[in-house]
Amino acid sequence: MATLNESRASEAATVAAPATATAGGESVHPPRRANHPRRSSRRRRRWLGLAYLAPALLIYACVVLLPAGQGVNLSFYHWDGITAATWAGVENYTDFFTDPTLRQAVGHTLFFIVFFSFLPVVLGMTSAALTARKDTRGAGVYRWIIFLPQVLTPAVVAVVWKQIYAPDGPLNSVLTAFGLGGLTRGWLGDFTWALPALGLAGTWGAFGLCMVLFAAGAQNIPNELYDAARMDGAGPLREFFTVTLPGLRGQLAVALTLTLLGAIRVFDIVWLTTKGGPGTSTITPTVVLYKRAFSNPDVGAACAIGVVLAVVALIVSLAVVKLSESDD
Repeated sequence: MATLNESRASEAATVAAPATATAGGESVHPPRRANHPRRSSRRRRRWLGLAYLAPALLIYACVVLLPAGQGVNLSFYHWDGITAATWAGVENYTDFFTDPTLRQAVGHTLFFIVFFSFLPVVLGMTSAALTARKDTRGAGVYRWIIFLPQVLTPAVVAVVWKQIYAPDGPLNSVLTAFGLGGLTRGWLGDFTWALPALGLAGTWGAFGLCMVLFAAGAQNIPNELYDAARMDGAGPLREFFTVTLPGLRGQLAVALTLTLLGAIRVFDIVWLTTKGGPGTSTITPTVVLYKRAFSNPDVGAACAIGVVLAVVALIVSLAVVKLSESDD
């Protein structure tokens, strides 16, 4: 009887576990898989992490995603914020490309990209290359002075530069003291010079951030790379392009992303100094957005401008990241 039970148990085991043939013709039964406590532990940690993130994600959805969706929806309507909205279709978006004021504002944004992004990046990288790897006297004080705009609010920066460019401000006083009184003017009230004046203010504001980013990155470049470049006969210029610049690729991507987005979304310094004037000589898309949302309300058109700016900012960010990754 015991032998019969053992035979049945053996047959059941054979059916449950498929046999694997070997070279000798014998069949080998693979061992049964045991439960994996690690897998269940990972699953529990994953769900626990999502539980911790859930409140933050909910707040983010209510504060950012939901208003963004409402803005996209309103961009297809004409609405003054009070009366009933009327369907506009894509008219608000076509106006972005056909409105002369908006076309001029886009041109000013391209101008600001040069002063708010490219110039600060070039100056910041040059300063980092000159001071980061040498015991330059006063380098710490120099960096602190250049970084000072980053700890000031945009309103303070705008007021400071408005005073500098005033007809009786420090800039005209210095020009007069050097016998260049013929060059004095109300800089922010001049149709020709108002835009470059704001561009220089933006360069001053972004220069410090770029310099600190590049200085921190340059200090992480191994000295052996510079020694090897010098042994190969590289001069300072070649050393910069073969060692320093490749070593700062990550910082360059961050600096370009931040400064380009700042140039595309520039509003505070323009509004607090010129309000887009004189005339429309310093107007930007964000200033047009603000005026259409609050001065002469057309909320749908303002939302369309905001959506276009958000898409452009996203494309610029992805492009910079993609270029930096392809270089890697």
